[in-house]
Amino acid sequence: MSGILARLYQFSFSKPPTHQLKSENTFYNILPFLLAVHEVNQNSRLLPNITLGYNIYENFFSARMTYEAMLDVLSTGQENIPNYRCGRQKNLLAILEEMDSELFDHISNVLSIYKFPQINYSVINQMAEQNYHFPFSYRMTPNQEPPYSAIVQLLLQFQWTWIGLLSRDNERGEKFKRRLEVLALKNGICIVLSGTVPEGNMQTSAGESLIQEKRKMFHSLIKSQIKIIVCQLDFQASGMLAAIIQAIDTTNTSIVGRVWIATTLTALSSKRRMQVGEHQPPQIVQPWQLHKFLRNFQHHNISRDGISFDENGVPVGDFDIMQWTSVLNKSDAGVKIGNMVPSSRCTESCSPGYAKLVREGAPVCCYDCSLCMEGTFSEQEDAAHCEKCPDDQYSNKKRDQCVPKNISFLSYQELLGLILAFFAIALSLITTFILGIFMKYRDTPIVKANNCELTYILLVSLLLSFLTSLLFIGRPVKMTCLLRQTIFSVVFSVAVSSLLAKTVMVVVAFLATKPGSSMRKWLGKSLANSIVLSCSGIQVGLCMMWLGVFPPFPDSDFHSQPEHILLQCNEGSVTMFYSALGYMGFLAAVCFLVAFLARNLPGAFNEAKLITFSMLVFCSVWISFVPTYLSTKGKYMVAVQIFSILASGLGLLGCIFIPKCYIIILRPAMNTKEYLMIKNH
Repeated sequence: MSGILARLYQFSFSKPPTHQLKSENTFYNILPFLLAVHEVNQNSRLLPNITLGYNIYENFFSARMTYEAMLDVLSTGQENIPNYRCGRQKNLLAILEEMDSELFDHISNVLSIYKFPQINYSVINQMAEQNYHFPFSYRMTPNQEPPYSAIVQLLLQFQWTWIGLLSRDNERGEKFKRRLEVLALKNGICIVLSGTVPEGNMQTSAGESLIQEKRKMFHSLIKSQIKIIVCQLDFQASGMLAAIIQAIDTTNTSIVGRVWIATTLTALSSKRRMQVGEHQPPQIVQPWQLHKFLRNFQHHNISRDGISFDENGVPVGDFDIMQWTSVLNKSDAGVKIGNMVPSSRCTESCSPGYAKLVREGAPVCCYDCSLCMEGTFSEQEDAAHCEKCPDDQYSNKKRDQCVPKNISFLSYQELLGLILAFFAIALSLITTFILGIFMKYRDTPIVKANNCELTYILLVSLLLSFLTSLLFIGRPVKMTCLLRQTIFSVVFSVAVSSLLAKTVMVVVAFLATKPGSSMRKWLGKSLANSIVLSCSGIQVGLCMMWLGVFPPFPDSDFHSQPEHILLQCNEGSVTMFYSALGYMGFLAAVCFLVAFLARNLPGAFNEAKLITFSMLVFCSVWISFVPTYLSTKGKYMVAVQIFSILASGLGLLGCIFIPKCYIIILRPAMNTKEYLMIKNH
């Protein structure tokens, strides 16, 4: 004899049912037991000379009615008074019950006194603590702790981030909703509609039964625009939901493309292996004798050979993902319906190359897509933020991957480098040609009148300045970085110093022509050489200090141009670099001022006017160089400096020496002492 406490809602068995059961969902837990008892009683080989019986009670979710059922089971008299044997005969061996956590204690408190086996086939929370207090309770189902992480992973796998939530109106339902909401929020899933299914069969204030309330809840969810609904229901509610969906599906197509995710237990069947000794009677007559066998039996899952138990003897549930659909005969079956997956999102997915941009005041799953900035990328959909590319790579146009940067420097293989090198070599050859002319005609009056030694120094310095520009072309290495700025600064300082010396000598020569002038002692090579050595020596000292304190070195610029790595010479000390340029500009300004004041002095071969114009060109070039140099990067910065060197050198060469070469080569008659005397008078 066994007793069953079940939740049968409005149904109650006071006698064996005489009519055919119309709804198998209503008795989904009772019918397997009835069938099993029937099979055992019909098979004489299983329990010979033993007939199993049972009593079925319902408790209407009431603790009072649960106690009354327990007292009735334990009493043999007309009244429910335990421990008395009179009237009825009951051979009660075990209690099978389906109570929740709220009513589990009420049963266990009574049954533990008599050591009756209490077999629970429902879901009990905190089983470890209950096993400690009630050692005679057994569990047939695994701990139905919903696989929250698996549900969230399933939603994320199909990018379902706009969902509804349906749970039972009890302790487990509240826990399910609370934990799933927290986990969903962490993973960017929005629960836009949350409902509860009422428990029990009491009447509502409006007079509608709770079953009708369930139907209304299901209808409202089905008619909503939400395509993905996560449900935590019992079998009865799940069956009702399936029936409503099937009924609507026959007359309406509004549920097409909708997914219901339900969490439930995997079915368990148990097989008990008992060994009866030779001196032990095969018939068990006392309830406490069952404990030996109940603690040593095996569970077998319908889909596996066996299942495992935790330290409390509770089966560990395994979860499968099943896709069920209704077929034409209105039965349910697991069918593969294809690869089409419905979409349930607030916004479309952000493609690779984009990152999510949260809308102000909107749920976390409602966002805009923002294209990644230059230098960043995203490889996956719905990226929370864009990743930065390594320094030697840049993001492509789609911003979905990083590609290696191109190495950039001014080389001889490109057109710009070839053009600049060509002009540098051409101007060097022209300077060499002019130097040769002046050396050949060094005895002519026009060469002697303009201090041929200073002329040679100026031409050699211009030749070296044109050749210096070649150090700026090519891949930067340590030697070229050390030499190019320092040699350029020194060579140009020598050239400007020689022009200053020329101008000063013109002024001194004019002043020395006055009677009794003391300036005659300054005439000669010593003054000119002193000016050149002293002025250029200061620049040499600055460059030596520059190389000693913080010399230039090869460097790579990863950030100035997004798609290129700029190989360049780092000037080391920017202060020393601009100090060298500033000193050269100071010399040019002094030379221009002296030449401008001496431009109207008499003399057939007075160079003051030519020097004034040449220094005007020189200063104009280098004044425009500074802002242009600062506004460019990479190889174009180098090209600007090379152009300034060639242009300023060409200005000096053209303004000072081309007119003299014209006279020497094409107008030799003007290069005579007689012509000089005639012009002076």
